Amino acid sequence: MRSSIATVCISGSLGDKLTAIADAGFDGYELFELDLVTSRMSPEEVVARSADLGLSIDLYQPFRDFEGVAPDQLARNLRRADHKFELMNRLGVDTMLLCSNVGTATLPGESVAVDQLGALAVLASQHGVRVAYEALAWGKFVSTYDHAWRLVEQVDHDALGVCLDSFHILSRGSDLGAIATIPGEKIFFCQLADAPLMNLDVLSWSRHFRLFPGEGSWDLADFVARVVHAGYQGPLSLEVFNDVFRQGDPGVTARDARRSLVLLEDAARAARLPLAVTESAVTDVVPAPALLAGLPHVDASRGFSFIEVQPGNGSAVDDLLTQLGFIHRGKHQRKNAQLWSQADVHIIVNGDLEGTRPRVAAIGFEVSNVQCASARAVALRSHLLPRDRATDEDILNGILAPDGTEVYFSERAGETPGWLAEFGPGASVPTASSTLPHTGITHVDHIALVQPWQRADEAVLFYQSILGLTVSDSLDLAGEAGLVRSRSLVTADRGIRLALNVTPLQPGETEVYPNHVALHTNDLVATVSVLRARGTRLLPIPQNYYEDLDARLDLGAERVETLRSIEILFDRDDRGDFLHVYTMPIGQVFFEIVQRTRGYDGYGAANAPVRLASQRAEERGRPTD
Repeated sequence: MRSSIATVCISGSLGDKLTAIADAGFDGYELFELDLVTSRMSPEEVVARSADLGLSIDLYQPFRDFEGVAPDQLARNLRRADHKFELMNRLGVDTMLLCSNVGTATLPGESVAVDQLGALAVLASQHGVRVAYEALAWGKFVSTYDHAWRLVEQVDHDALGVCLDSFHILSRGSDLGAIATIPGEKIFFCQLADAPLMNLDVLSWSRHFRLFPGEGSWDLADFVARVVHAGYQGPLSLEVFNDVFRQGDPGVTARDARRSLVLLEDAARAARLPLAVTESAVTDVVPAPALLAGLPHVDASRGFSFIEVQPGNGSAVDDLLTQLGFIHRGKHQRKNAQLWSQADVHIIVNGDLEGTRPRVAAIGFEVSNVQCASARAVALRSHLLPRDRATDEDILNGILAPDGTEVYFSERAGETPGWLAEFGPGASVPTASSTLPHTGITHVDHIALVQPWQRADEAVLFYQSILGLTVSDSLDLAGEAGLVRSRSLVTADRGIRLALNVTPLQPGETEVYPNHVALHTNDLVATVSVLRARGTRLLPIPQNYYEDLDARLDLGAERVETLRSIEILFDRDDRGDFLHVYTMPIGQVFFEIVQRTRGYDGYGAANAPVRLASQRAEERGRPTD
């Protein structure tokens, strides 16, 4: 279906917004009245600029506080509408958004509203335009979409229809079943926004906390499927009021918005609607597949293929990998990159990357088909990264994540990743164990990436859409410098676990907390014993933690003492236990070693404040703080 976005969603001048909207791949846009009023472009110049960019003006909005008023106010409102309709003719836009009255309505009763809306419809038809009536969730007399439709139905004029806005409908918890009763030709426009679940007045919720589809908590796929099945054939349009989006780069916001709409259309295509409920079953249909576009499928269930690290200055990364039990498997046949492996964990230390401090530079994900995964990424508004590749080297298509991390897709060649052969013939063949004691690491458990605060929601949508991940947990964790916001994304089999964190900055700080890679072992106590024997420096844990642990959980004095003696953190849920330790950070990266038992599915969130405080104390050089 055609795509559209309201100019109010993004920052900048009207010209900046139109450029960003076009570059992101939208077909058209909703022109927010204030964006035109404050622009130095005339309506005719806006039309010309839009045409040059290949954009249509799909809606002029908003027209407020019209119906339910006294006769003298109605006359003033009709005069105001007449001017707006003339302006719409200059702009070449045929539909205006009318919001239900929230401020000036004084006369309740449907008959008054029907008469006044009818007068507006007649005036609109004289100008050759239409009015899409939308029930604002906080409307004075009309606040639900089915009420708005009831009024439009009674007016019964070709120039008056409804606008269905997901925020106003879903924020009230309205029954979506009535959408099927509205003829498709009377749904003049469809506006979409997601939102987090919040216990907040609906006006504040609407004005500040809307999100793009897929970034919030609502089932917008079901909503869109219902609207399309009702017969709607207009554009799917985003109207998102969000303080962060309106302060960000307009190009970034528009691209994220377009990605969200592509993903939503794919999800709506797959949605199944209950048409009728009988005593034995629910009758389902797939709505209008010809109108809704699908995406290439991605299967990332094999998990992480590799982690690429920038080494920075010195040998700190190589030294730590050796202590952790990784074996150097070879040097890349053409590049200054070294391969370190242990079990099915592969870490590439890329000496060609510039930078003085170690960091996680790229993550490789194993997919069933690189070309399908790449096509999906491109459809979701990502650009494939250029890669220096020889003809005998594996195809590793990459894209850039919002935080600058490079994300690559790879396939297996038999039992091993195909790219391993680039590090020499022995890289893909199991080698003899190191002469040092084995540390027992088996696989990558999860990767935690710190996100810029203004791009956190974009990052969630990026990984959710590109890799088909599911948002699992959303937590606010108490840290010494403030709350850390964390969201987890996973595959169904937990082959991939990603934790995306937003960390606060202290006054004067410019760097966020480092990223970390969590490695799994089946026996953490044994692994830590080996690591300590090798001289690995692990993050110190305050002794007060273990006294609190003993009070909170009935682990037994002997087990608590074991944990205390080697400074292992412990967590428990209703499914199992979680044990973990951390290495000291080197630059902008550190490692976590974890053990999961009996189906534990979290990340030790209860211990996050301890870890954060300990890291900051070590950073300040005050380990006893």
